[in-house]
This record gives sequence, C-alpha cells and structure tokens, in this order.
Amino acid sequence: MAGRGCFYLVSAAGYPNYGDELVTAAWLHFLAKVAPDADVWLDCQDPGTAQLLLGRTHPRLRVVDTLWRLCRRAGSEEPWEVAAWVRRAVGDPGLAPRWAAGIELLGHADVVHVLGGGYLAGLWPAHLGLLAGAAEAVGRSGGRAVMTGQGLHPAAPGAAPLLRALADRFDLVDLRDEPSARLVREPEQAAAHTSADDSFLILRDGVEALVDRSHQPPEFMLCLQPDAGQISKPALAGRVLAMLRAWRARPDQVGVVEGIPGADREVYALLEHELPGARFYPFAHTWQHGLPLGGHQKWISTRFHLHLLAAAAGAAGVAVSVHDEYYSVKHRSLIEAGSGWTISDDADRTPPMPEPSLAGFGPETLRRLAERKTAIARRIYLPGPTG
Repeated sequence: MAGRGCFYLVSAAGYPNYGDELVTAAWLHFLAKVAPDADVWLDCQDPGTAQLLLGRTHPRLRVVDTLWRLCRRAGSEEPWEVAAWVRRAVGDPGLAPRWAAGIELLGHADVVHVLGGGYLAGLWPAHLGLLAGAAEAVGRSGGRAVMTGQGLHPAAPGAAPLLRALADRFDLVDLRDEPSARLVREPEQAAAHTSADDSFLILRDGVEALVDRSHQPPEFMLCLQPDAGQISKPALAGRVLAMLRAWRARPDQVGVVEGIPGADREVYALLEHELPGARFYPFAHTWQHGLPLGGHQKWISTRFHLHLLAAAAGAAGVAVSVHDEYYSVKHRSLIEAGSGWTISDDADRTPPMPEPSLAGFGPETLRRLAERKTAIARRIYLPGPTG
C-alpha cells in the first residue's frame, strides 16, 4: 500500500438500495479517474452484494464490513453506548478479536471517508458508531477523516451533542441540507457546510449514463416505499391512486420503479389490479440497464434519489413525504435547489395534488450542483500544496 495511497470508504451500500449504491458508485468512479492505482477499501453493510454491484467501478476495490460489524457487536442501539464501544474496539482490537485484521487496516488509511446518505439520521441511531470508529482510527493513524453529503436530521433523542463532538474530529464536514448542518455547526455557519447530495458527483456530464434508452419510458412513473415511514401502505396506495385518477393517467401509461428490491413492490402490490398494463422495473434491471427516465414524464416518488434523478432528466413530479421530519427535509432540499417538484407531506391532504408542470433541474442548475460536489471531491483526494 505504501506510495500509492490507501482510501477507506464507509457507506450503506450492499443492502441494496438504489440511492446508497449510486452514491457509492459516484465516489468509486471519481477515484477510478483520479487515483486508479490507489488501494480502495469499502466498508459497507453487505460486502458480497456490494462486490457484485460495484466491484468493477475501481480496479483496486476491495470490500469489507468491519465498522458495520463493530456497530452490530455493541449490544445496544443507544448511540452514545455504540459510539463508546466502537471507539474502545478500534483502540484495542483485543476487545473484538474477530475483526482485528480489519481494525488494523483502518490504521493504514490515508483517508477514512464516510460517504453521504441518510443512514446516520436518528431513525438508525446505532449507525453513529460508524462516525466514532472513523474518528478514532485517524486519531491513532494520523490520516484524515472526512464526511460528505450527510443527511443527519433528525438526530436521535439526546444524540445531537454526540454528533457535534464527533464532527469536530473530522477534517472536512459536508452536509446535504441545512437542518443537518445546524446539528453540527452554529446556525450562522450552516450554509457554508451545506453542498448537495453526493450523487450529484456522478451527474457532472448529466444523467444520460444512468438512463435506459432501449425503449420509450412510460409517461407516468411511480416509486413507492413501505419502509422508514409514518404512513401505512394502504394509505399511501390510496393517495397515489387518487392522484393518478385526477391526472387522468391510463394504466398502460404507468411505470413503477423499485428502489429497494422486494420492499418497493409491496405498495404496488396493492395497486396493480387497479393498474392493468402498468410496467414494473425491478432493481436488478435498473441497476444493470439504467432507469426509465425522460423529460416528458410526471413522477410520484417517495424516494429521494428517484426524485433527484428524475428531476435531473427534466421530469416533473410530486414528492410524497412518508416521514414528516426525515423525508420532508430531504425532498425539500431538492426543491429548494431547483428540482421544480412539489411536495405532498400531509397524509390527509384532499383533493389530490394537481398534475405537476415544472420540468426538473435546469441544465445550469444541475451543472452548478455537480461542480460544487466535484470541488469537494478534489479537495479531499487532490489537495493542493497546502492541503
């Protein structure tokens, strides 16, 4: 590893979830361009699945799950307790001898980079152990710890002081929305630490590389999730069906995209008898062949990254928030950045949201967001003479 750099990435890849895989792929593609000879390690939820999905994106990528394992081994979901346990284990691998080799590897990394996403928010409190492990590792090795594109809001009860203390140990802290930035920085500093979601890194040349061009995609598109929400599946199905009927969408004009395989078919299963002729796009198809995106489309999406990518393709849409704090903040960050979408975050809203008309991110807006994220990437991996 000496002389060619060792970069240790931490992400929620491998579950799989289209957004988490996309964020990870974005960084791996960037590193393949600027540091193809570096040793790149990815610490993620499921190394086997991640290797199959992402293994070809960097020539020297290897995949582990050390920090994720340590978080699970803590025996608690309470963030302070998990963070304390992971810190101790990284400092004394004898406490976790099954993962001692992985802990030793952490000590050789030039950069430990916690990639973006929402997996550190309070809905998954034990994941703060990932930040604690990254900070402890570089504190002992002399490397740099960075985090980018993080969605931390809402924090778990009582965890905000811990978040701030951990963030103070990172050399670079980049958040994707201001509510998250305010958790770790003073309010007047929040904007300076807020850029955009990490997936914008892969959109520097537009969204074309992620689009399936084998057929004309449907006019009306859905991405509907049953997880991480406060709305029941029947209630969500009812809201979506009411919108489609109000928009006079014929069933054969409808497509359904799966963000998390299996899970994102559950709401559609309640709707499919009302939508004969609708086309279903499983995760495996979209990951391999691309997404059915087009500027002529109108979307209804609960998932953040499908909102982001459809808007990047010029599509109009409605973002349905399934969680008042977590998803409303995420979707509003894209709307404020210029996605042109509207948001439905009232579970009892009547009548249905009107058919959307604004056409996604403008080219200049998309280029600006991508360049902002690229500048952060270069700052981390291509630092100037003064670092």
